[in-house]
Amino acid sequence: MLAETMCSAVSAAGLGIAAVTAYRKRFLTATRIAAYSLVPVGLVLTGVVKWVSDIAFKPSVWLGFGLLGVAWLLFMVTRAVERRSGGTRKERRAAARAARDEAVAPGASVPSLGAGAPAGGTRSPGRPEKRPASSGAGDDFSDIEAILKKHGI
Repeated sequence: MLAETMCSAVSAAGLGIAAVTAYRKRFLTATRIAAYSLVPVGLVLTGVVKWVSDIAFKPSVWLGFGLLGVAWLLFMVTRAVERRSGGTRKERRAAARAARDEAVAPGASVPSLGAGAPAGGTRSPGRPEKRPASSGAGDDFSDIEAILKKHGI
């Protein structure tokens, strides 16, 4: 009952402001204000206000919103952990399949272009190449050099 009275008062005030705005010859703005001021009365007449007030004052409804919040939080935590651990299950399976295929046929790797390839052999696919620790300005490009060597460039 109180919510319906408040909605009616808000609508009446809005229509009054719309009338004053129309008196000042701002008809487009007055029409918009009148439209907004009719929304609360429309909500009362359709029963939405009663439905919302019934929801707002039930503890079981708030418990339900709390459970939805916990579920959302769990989804977000699992996504964050998944991103930190190296991707989705599908990506990990694809990486494992690629590693298995590489172990089965180590000679079937991409041929090098010859310019940056080491002369005198290939390295095993399971063991990464050891790089000496360096310091100074060359550190910025050491990662890039490793990537280029990995791809044979």
